[in-house]
Amino acid sequence: MSQNILEIENLEFGYSHEKKIFNNFSLTLKRGEIKAIVGPSGVGKSTLFELILGRLKPQKGTIQVAALSQVFQDPYSSFHPTYTIREQIKDVVSIDGYENLLFQMGLEESHLDTLPHKLSGGQLQRCSILRALLMKPQLLLLDEPTSALDNLNQLDIMKLIVEHLDGMGVLLITHDQNLAQWCANEIVVLT
Repeated sequence: MSQNILEIENLEFGYSHEKKIFNNFSLTLKRGEIKAIVGPSGVGKSTLFELILGRLKPQKGTIQVAALSQVFQDPYSSFHPTYTIREQIKDVVSIDGYENLLFQMGLEESHLDTLPHKLSGGQLQRCSILRALLMKPQLLLLDEPTSALDNLNQLDIMKLIVEHLDGMGVLLITHDQNLAQWCANEIVVLT
């Protein structure tokens, strides 16, 4: 896969043979880059992530991807309701050395020992981002990661993600053109 952490070549996919969502679509992403995927609802942004994650199979073309983690738009669907945040993070990654990152995310130690439904949407989304960053992925998939956050927290969290770019690349789905223009090396518009 050379130095790319994501290579999509000549992707073809559709839920029916009559209408293709992707036709001869290609994209590469290197470590240290952020690429934003933008476009109206229903054009295939989330479908692209499902293809990258291997949950859907391309009809043609190839997808090669490095070790990844993801943050989805709805943080409540990202956590099991009956286990604490700490238990769920420890299920997938060591939390050694998490304290500084926890502080940078604006979270408190007590948040980790809480059940998901007892946190606000913004707190839970920051926990989801915390878990993804602790996994130290080569590729981080972000699907509207800041939509549950207020404007000040949005900027702080995106700055924190940008600070971690030396070890990873980011593919970001967003409806927020200003966010895409602020952080992305390239904006890919799906129509």
